[in-house]
Amino acid sequence: MRFLLDQGVPATAAELLNGHGLYASHVSALGMSTAADARILDYARTHELTVVTLDADFHTLLALSQEATPSVIRVRQQGLNAQGFTKLLVNIIPKTAKAMENGAAITVTETQVRIRHLPILSEQGSS
Repeated sequence: MRFLLDQGVPATAAELLNGHGLYASHVSALGMSTAADARILDYARTHELTVVTLDADFHTLLALSQEATPSVIRVRQQGLNAQGFTKLLVNIIPKTAKAMENGAAITVTETQVRIRHLPILSEQGSS
């Protein structure tokens, strides 16, 4: 698995994830600390990375674009330190790996993991 950690995620989580045999880099290490969300998505798509973020905007951008990649994991737990963040990701990977490979918008809360397969298409014909 290959991850791109967004600005709100502790930067040291990348090193910890790499220690678990996963590839992870942080936007700050790539000079993208202030990059627009759309640019981060494009970078992740080009480099086949799953974006990990605290920001709901990434799922919105995926829905609006109707793109099938990249996968995005939105963590809805504030205040996680790097170790807690790493533990959370390592624990959900077995449940979400197949969906991430195929393209998914994943939301993680304290009590659940919700997977929405990409592309997210608007419902047509409802009146």
